[in-house]
Amino acid sequence: MSTTIVNGVVRSVCPFDCPDTCGLSVTFEEGKIVKINGDVDHPVTRGAICNKVRHLHERVYHPERLLYPMRRIGAKGSLAFEQITWEEAYNEIAQRMRSIIQKEGAQAILPYSFYGNMGVLNAEGMDRRFFNRLGASQLDRTICNAAGSTGYGYTMGGSIGIDPEDTVHTKLFLIWGCNLVSTNMHQTMLATEARKNGATIIHIDVHRNRTSAWADQFIHLRPGTDAALALGMMHVIIRDGLANQHFLDQHTLGFDELAAEAERYTPDYVADITGVPAAEIEELARLYGTASPSFIRIGNGLQHHDNGGMTVRTIACLPALTGQWGIRGGGAMKGNSWYSRLNGKQIERPDLMLDPDVRTINMNQLGDALLDLEPAVKMLFVYNSNPAVVAPDQNRVRAGLLREDLFTVAHDLFLTDTCKYADIVLPATSHFENLDLYTSYWHLYIQLHEPIMKPIGECKSNFTVFKELGLLLGFEREAFDITEEQMIDEALDSRNNPLLSGITLKELSSQTWMKSGGQTLPPVTSILPTDSGKIELYSERMLRDGYSPVPTYTGLSEPETFPFLLMTGPNHSFINSTFANQDRMQKLEKEPLLHMNAEDAAALDFRNGERVNVRNDRGEVEIKLRVSHDVLPGVLVTQGLWWDDQNKGHQAVNTLTPQRLADMGGGATFFSNRVEVTKLASS
Repeated sequence: MSTTIVNGVVRSVCPFDCPDTCGLSVTFEEGKIVKINGDVDHPVTRGAICNKVRHLHERVYHPERLLYPMRRIGAKGSLAFEQITWEEAYNEIAQRMRSIIQKEGAQAILPYSFYGNMGVLNAEGMDRRFFNRLGASQLDRTICNAAGSTGYGYTMGGSIGIDPEDTVHTKLFLIWGCNLVSTNMHQTMLATEARKNGATIIHIDVHRNRTSAWADQFIHLRPGTDAALALGMMHVIIRDGLANQHFLDQHTLGFDELAAEAERYTPDYVADITGVPAAEIEELARLYGTASPSFIRIGNGLQHHDNGGMTVRTIACLPALTGQWGIRGGGAMKGNSWYSRLNGKQIERPDLMLDPDVRTINMNQLGDALLDLEPAVKMLFVYNSNPAVVAPDQNRVRAGLLREDLFTVAHDLFLTDTCKYADIVLPATSHFENLDLYTSYWHLYIQLHEPIMKPIGECKSNFTVFKELGLLLGFEREAFDITEEQMIDEALDSRNNPLLSGITLKELSSQTWMKSGGQTLPPVTSILPTDSGKIELYSERMLRDGYSPVPTYTGLSEPETFPFLLMTGPNHSFINSTFANQDRMQKLEKEPLLHMNAEDAAALDFRNGERVNVRNDRGEVEIKLRVSHDVLPGVLVTQGLWWDDQNKGHQAVNTLTPQRLADMGGGATFFSNRVEVTKLASS
């Protein structure tokens, strides 16, 4: 496709860390994007897009967009930079890398990235290949879905769930721990279609939000108690003879062991744990035990607790108990990346690693890594992420970033909070300027994105930066002197995933999107990637890994030093910290708010709208209070990751969150976070 479009409408793909991965329709006038709509021909997203992406061109042409490389000339944190050339930037980075490797070893270099751009080539392609070949410390990218994916995998073998297109046939939707309206809008559309055909929609969460208002029923429970609620449902289903014994005998392992564990989770016992009345637990369980087909959409919020992995593992057992996997429109979904899994080894090239046993650093513990690790991290290379806002325990993260002996490179579209601490800042392309391949962790379509505009200024993609650095450092030309097209071919190599058969760059160039497995997928029960090939209600692998082999409930690990549990969830207009610097999106969200129950506010003599101090042993922030009954007593909620802005009073809420890891997968524990709230000194 030409990258010199003057007038006309072209197809694109939404690149952001969102399950929907929408098809876009982009209108150019006089060589500039003037309108972004949804692509009405896309088989799942069908022309609907969120307000964020509808105004994406404002981000692309933003007056603060970085256009050329820069070098720090003032103190860290001062935003004092001078413009330099790419040659100067590359030479300084390469020289630093060579010097660090010679003196400290390559493990003193650490990449830090996530999925600010979900394109395969620019998020987990040439970058991984480069740092593997360099010998750098490995980054455990676990900040989002690691705990839940691990837990779900113990039950189902991998990120394999119902095809979302089939959810229009569902008669009972349980939306569990997910603000679906704000974070997975096209599942909302499919659920609405199902509701027209008689479906009931129930939202289970710790915060009454947009999804609660849209759903038919809201079940409000205490944070971190979801596994107990799921076990309470199992207790009633088994007690009342609602389990599908035929399905259990054919397709599961360990029903008897699960039943023995569930026996003690009576409705009264679970009510004491969750705060959900026993009668409501009974009603929910009987409804789930009798409605068919039923579907559970498992959200991200659940896994950001100390017990997050086991929580998701537990909920994932429910559809097997009632035999839902054998019915169209029945089952569950945490994610669906298993269907579209690419040839990661071929594109990331772990075979190039000089030391396969090089240390791995968990991205949730960046603060500790920068301040305490030996040998020390001497160089940090940040891309597709903004750790000075998104990483937990911000005081330690920023103290680490302020180290004068730490050389930091940041590759981004804007001078983010992280760039304040960088020595070299590199300007990044938007996805509109890149050739890339996109999969979804919700729907099953693989999409090709061809560049629809030339790079703005001197911006370069992640793929280009790491390719050119690799060649400058003298790395193997067969691995680094390649094109984007060649890497896409490598990614689509279907030897390890037969569902990719027939999906090629050539076919995608003509069709734009293709569905993994074609239009007819085999039944989930016939392709389960568990050790046994069955749904594992009892897991020997969990036992070997040191966990309870059957679902169970354990409480949170955060000491009860402070009275409130603080949830730091997403808002409607940002994606993590992306879009948080755009005036339009800030105006829509207005300002950061702390949601507090009215009873707690009255007890502490707080007024709605007053600014308060929220603190714990990790730090403190000031924020405006919103008093309501949208949260339970003892629970607080903030929404959105706002960039620091002293003039507006915006502060990084992750100053308060812990670096402690979840029970499984090295996941984050953002929500298992206790704080106190006090009046400001001036109040």
